[in-house]
Amino acid sequence: MAAYEEQEYNKPFSFRIWAKLFPFFKPYKTYFFITFGLNILLAGVDVLVPLFQSYAIDHFIVPDTLEGLWIFGAVYFAVILGQTICVYFSVHAATTIEMNVGKDLKRAQFEHLQTLSFSYYNTTPVGYIHARVMSDTLRIAGMTAWGLVDMFWALIYVVSVFVIMFILNVQLALIIMLVVPCIAVLTVYFQNKILRWNRKVRKINSQITSAYNEGITGVKTSKSMVIENDNEQLFFEHTKEMHRAASHCAKLNAVFVPTILLFSSAVSAIVLARGGYMVQHDLMRLGTLSVFISYAVVIFEPIQQLARLLADLISCQANIERVMDLLEQEPNIVDCQEVIEKYGDSFEAKKENWEKIKGDIVFEDVSFRYPDGKEYVLEHFNLHVPAGMNVAIVGETGAGKSTLVNLVGRFFEPTEGRILIDGVDYRERSQLWLHSQIGYVLQNPHLFSGTVRENIRYGRLDATEEEIIAAAKSVSADVVVEKLKDGYDSDVGESGGLLSTGEKQLISFARAILANPAIFVLDEATSSIDTETEQLIQNATEHLLKGHTSFVIAHRLSTIRRADLILVVKNGKIIERGNHKELLQAKGYYYELYSRQFEEETAMKILQGR
Repeated sequence: MAAYEEQEYNKPFSFRIWAKLFPFFKPYKTYFFITFGLNILLAGVDVLVPLFQSYAIDHFIVPDTLEGLWIFGAVYFAVILGQTICVYFSVHAATTIEMNVGKDLKRAQFEHLQTLSFSYYNTTPVGYIHARVMSDTLRIAGMTAWGLVDMFWALIYVVSVFVIMFILNVQLALIIMLVVPCIAVLTVYFQNKILRWNRKVRKINSQITSAYNEGITGVKTSKSMVIENDNEQLFFEHTKEMHRAASHCAKLNAVFVPTILLFSSAVSAIVLARGGYMVQHDLMRLGTLSVFISYAVVIFEPIQQLARLLADLISCQANIERVMDLLEQEPNIVDCQEVIEKYGDSFEAKKENWEKIKGDIVFEDVSFRYPDGKEYVLEHFNLHVPAGMNVAIVGETGAGKSTLVNLVGRFFEPTEGRILIDGVDYRERSQLWLHSQIGYVLQNPHLFSGTVRENIRYGRLDATEEEIIAAAKSVSADVVVEKLKDGYDSDVGESGGLLSTGEKQLISFARAILANPAIFVLDEATSSIDTETEQLIQNATEHLLKGHTSFVIAHRLSTIRRADLILVVKNGKIIERGNHKELLQAKGYYYELYSRQFEEETAMKILQGR
């Protein structure tokens, strides 16, 4: 995870990167036009308000008369009412843009994630994906809806104000303009420093969130290893560093804000002094002086806003790059266009064209190496698995037992050679077609938040209540259900946290059985289960796997003695093959593994008094 989080995005501002968002903006171009159009009107009104003040002073206060006041009041009220209406529709349009652009970006990322290959999730941290889909998307949507609009308003306002000031009085306009570069330089200087420290705060906050998450999810491990104090110390160091960075930000702001106020006050004082002199000598009207005072007080705020928003705009580019990196991530395994046209894709499957799978699998001169690997894991491997055969794959931890089933499931494809299913190269058919016919029971089964019934029904969403119960009974998952307070309506908790590993295994097995796939893959499916539960599964699988092609990645060799074929894997290579009896008679590597494990299990039973 750290490798992803440490990646920096510091490219200079580029319209090409922002242009990648245009497809997400296009459906809401009407709202963009409304927002920008209304902000032009709002900027105009904001510029005109001091002119109303000037008119009132010159025509009512100085001459000491109320003649024409009601007309002035009516016009002023109409302008303010129009401003209010413009603000309402502008905010409504901007909110619509923010909500919809954010929604579309999240949906696009989620849909794209469904198309990415299995290997992507093996190498990409969940936190990285979550940050892109949620945090980065939120920032982009907010900047798009409000940041760009505010920049547009500030630019129109500043330009309009200077135009009017030069029309009214060139001398006072120049006095104010001379200070603008100083304000701009100060703003850019401080904003860059504040931005850099804010980035550091966000980065540390990500580390704190990660530490907090791991502290909760790994609480059992922490307590069993008695490392609570170390966790607390690490968490304290992160929070201390964040406090230091946040304090530095606060100090910079504490210097920046008063400095800007000082310049603003100084300019106002100079304008008041020079303008007052001009009013005394009838070189300027009092109302005009009030306009300059008003502009001098407020002009620096939109200038600061422009500088700040420009910095935000540049930093938001990093969010766009991260989101686009995800959206532009190419899956390692893709169907060709001809296959998609015939069989459909993940979102529009053409199931009427899907052939029924018998389960006959042939490895034809297959060589394979992982995308990031240099050595071949398989070389010129040939194997025929007739439909209904039970194949067991054994070997020590890390030997490469999962490679074969990953190839069968087309989570990876052969580097050389081909794999045939029912006599056809599986690359000539849809991935979804194949995946829908493979039932997986993993070593660490994942249950979704919800009830037992809902988790079993994921195997086939249109399954009836009777079919769900039958599937549970067939693998003795009904024994688990009977122990639960609400039976099939019992909540399993997040990731099945309210159940034991063995109970989760049984429910996930029932889910796979309900799907009735042509091919079963049991990946260390009984390695984390007690002996009694294992026996229940063994009894069920011997009956249920009949007639189905199956691959069993086994840790306990005693569970695969009846397998039709056993493949022995060592250092990523298949070094032996045969059934249980043949491999024992050969007295090779399998014989050593089996003998060693038999002795360990015997010793364990003696220790347990069995």
